[in-house]
Amino acid sequence: MKAVTKRDYTPYILTFEKAMPMQSHYYAMIMAGGGGSRLWPMSRGLTPKQLLPLVEDKSMFRVSVERLAPLFSPEQIYVVAGRQYGAALQAEAPEIPCQNFIIEPYGKDSGPAALLGMTVLCHRDPEATVAILTADHHIADKTGFRASLQSAYDAAQQNYIVTLGIMPTFPSTAFGYIRRGTPIALFKELTAYCTLGFTEKPKLEKAIEFLMSEDYSWNSGMFIWKGSQALAEFKRQQPDLYGQLALLMNTVDTADFEPSLLNIWDKVEKISLDYAVMEDAERMAVIPVSIGWSDVGSWASLYDMVDLDEDGNSFKGQTASHIIIDTHNALVYADKMTVLIGMEDCVVVDTPDALLICHKDRTQDVKEAVAHLKTGGHHNLL
Repeated sequence: MKAVTKRDYTPYILTFEKAMPMQSHYYAMIMAGGGGSRLWPMSRGLTPKQLLPLVEDKSMFRVSVERLAPLFSPEQIYVVAGRQYGAALQAEAPEIPCQNFIIEPYGKDSGPAALLGMTVLCHRDPEATVAILTADHHIADKTGFRASLQSAYDAAQQNYIVTLGIMPTFPSTAFGYIRRGTPIALFKELTAYCTLGFTEKPKLEKAIEFLMSEDYSWNSGMFIWKGSQALAEFKRQQPDLYGQLALLMNTVDTADFEPSLLNIWDKVEKISLDYAVMEDAERMAVIPVSIGWSDVGSWASLYDMVDLDEDGNSFKGQTASHIIIDTHNALVYADKMTVLIGMEDCVVVDTPDALLICHKDRTQDVKEAVAHLKTGGHHNLL
């Protein structure tokens, strides 16, 4: 596939300039790390899935920025990412102020990344309410998504930590689940519920049980909370991690910030945000939503959201036509003429230096293939 190039964003920048922010202390923090190894060979070390135009004709990160308007102005958008992605992300969203890109020395999972971003943002605005979002999820209903963020903001003002729960449409074993309890209140047009616990990726039998009960939502990984409440949860549940990053607070926006961050980062524990604070957070609430959400975690999940022809096939790439004979339910990413004969439920991804062919039911195993590349020393393909 061809490399992603910088585009002209002038019309979108003008739209942002005209937009009035909803609340002056409301911010969106986009988590833009992660390698997306299950989407190899397109997703690589320097071009992870968030920098690729997998669903729309713009990168997933670009789309994640655009769908925030007009709810957030560029100044109200923060991005947390690893050093290797910083320049590319800034090129994709030049309207966001440079100082709003919070750069990790290297990945330590979503827990430290979120706390690092919150440390910087809360120093700049102690009254901040922050929506923790992602750079690599697809959301079809953008209007509904913004409406859910408005409702979550109102709930957060009542000192709830809010998660957006996705109404499940099938018994997925690839997502975590959130069980909802009694209703709390109606916030704008959406109801928030008490949470009765998180369940990590379940076995199929349990996922079917969750779907049938109608009491469970998929964990989207999107959270809305007051900054002061977020820091308090980290301090209560992860005192070591909190103490390490608290040392940065007084260095924010000074020349001491970067060397101080480098000095402590090696000592920081690698831990996800869910495990770090969310699963045991106090005053946790879930707002169930149906917004056409997908985490685009594999080629199979991507197949579920692309346009299909009458035979259930989808083709993306620079070549206008392919030869397809007696083939159904295929996903093909290729820039060269591709011929498929008698194929069913397959994925074909062709790049200049690698070719992936697999059954749609085995796309989760692409990560295993990437592990083989690492152990085999094929670092040029990662």
